Amino acid sequence: MTLVVCTGTATEIGKTWVGAAVLSTLARNGHSVAARKPVQSFDPGETGPTDADVLATATGEHPHDVCPAHRWYPAAMAPPMAAAVLERSVFTVADLVSEVRWPAPEPDVRWLETIGGVRSPIAFDGDCVAITAAVTPDVVVLVADASLGTINSVRLSASALAPWPVLVYLNHYDGDDELHALNRAWLADTDGFEVLTTIDALAARLVK
Repeated sequence: MTLVVCTGTATEIGKTWVGAAVLSTLARNGHSVAARKPVQSFDPGETGPTDADVLATATGEHPHDVCPAHRWYPAAMAPPMAAAVLERSVFTVADLVSEVRWPAPEPDVRWLETIGGVRSPIAFDGDCVAITAAVTPDVVVLVADASLGTINSVRLSASALAPWPVLVYLNHYDGDDELHALNRAWLADTDGFEVLTTIDALAARLVK
């Protein structure tokens, strides 16, 4: 059984899309899956689904199983900032971790999605690195853009995640794009990262 923490090099990098696609693929291939997002903040003016809704659709769970109802913060900013603006209670990384409940028996892949980028504050006392340390994952999936600037952002993000195995997923990768291909090659061949560029490859890597 694999515990995955999914984080990203930045906000709006595609973590939730990647998670939903990977978990849907694993489920279609006969693997049991579950997703958790310990806290989420969002723009209440947007009509689309929240991250928890998207992940729940992929796993067949209820959105409030993915993210507890009291951890939904309708303000488009980092969760502790959103909580402060909304005059909600202070919460810690330990609070978030204690509220994570996985199905029994534990599924083949447990996917825990963070917020924003690696160093984005996820609680009043810690960022996404802190919650990663608290749950001790088997592997971290670092979602990155494939275009200009990705080498720098991956290096900086991965350095904060050094204690854990990191899989770099280049979102929206286009093998016919010269820059995308050169970025992938540099990250893999020069920097030594394990770089994946397709959902099928990432899904297979998590259960091999």
